[in-house]
Amino acid sequence: MEPEVITVGVDGSPASLAAARWAADEAGRRQSALRLLHAWILLAAQAPETPPDRDRNAGAREVVRRAREEIRERHPRLRIIEDLVGAEAEAALLGAAGESQMIVLGSRALGPWESYVLGDVSLNVVGRAKGPVVLVREEGPAKAPRHEPPGGPPPAPEARVVVGLSLNGPCDRTLDFAFAAAALRGLPLQAVHGRPLPVHAYTPWGLDPDAATELTKEADVELRDALGPWCERHPEVPVRRTVLPESPSRALVQSVFGADLLVVGRRLHRPPLAPRLGPVAHAALHHVTCPIAVVAHE
Repeated sequence: MEPEVITVGVDGSPASLAAARWAADEAGRRQSALRLLHAWILLAAQAPETPPDRDRNAGAREVVRRAREEIRERHPRLRIIEDLVGAEAEAALLGAAGESQMIVLGSRALGPWESYVLGDVSLNVVGRAKGPVVLVREEGPAKAPRHEPPGGPPPAPEARVVVGLSLNGPCDRTLDFAFAAAALRGLPLQAVHGRPLPVHAYTPWGLDPDAATELTKEADVELRDALGPWCERHPEVPVRRTVLPESPSRALVQSVFGADLLVVGRRLHRPPLAPRLGPVAHAALHHVTCPIAVVAHE
């Protein structure tokens, strides 16, 4: 049976509080319990009746208390589990992943150098967890794409769930999560696939429009076939297909503005010397501001 707990890592930062609010909303939709997990390697073992002035864990308890009080205002009936763990944050979160529907984490904005070198806890958990991990940025105004189209600014974004699909292998877990998320929110689902143009599509006088059209049509048929079984299982979810003659990363970043949630996949078993996250997930973490669900698959 699927675990009925959503775990959110809290550390007192604005990003982790935003993650706690998002996780509480999701737990309410799924009728699940919410676990507030705070990991502190120096957590001391002490009796429950320890006086406040001698409580060496007072700071850790305050982190969880603050998150709990914020959530209680939004979800007074939500079941909340407080969990203080004496361990490194990464180990505690990975341990909780096997007992949770998903792990939810706050995420700061990362540049390419930081994300590859600094060993950010969120990125390490995303790259190693076997279940879904959702990264939530600190709440703020949505940012439009940097480059506006020639015809002027983009139209007002439509609330929706976006899923990026590579079509190079199994994507059942990714689609299962994406369709369920759209159904729970009562939102449409936009499936995005990017496919770079082959070399023969480029001619000395420019891009061959016939080659681009042919490739896009072929990819759209493949995308439609991949979505077919899931559309039958979720007839209540309107689905829109977007195929762009771009790299998968660029196609996704261009298509996600205004989305409520972005869902991308991650291979569980990557080559030993390859990074744990592929280029699409990295691009999303660097450039997308809405919550991002990274779903591990075979």
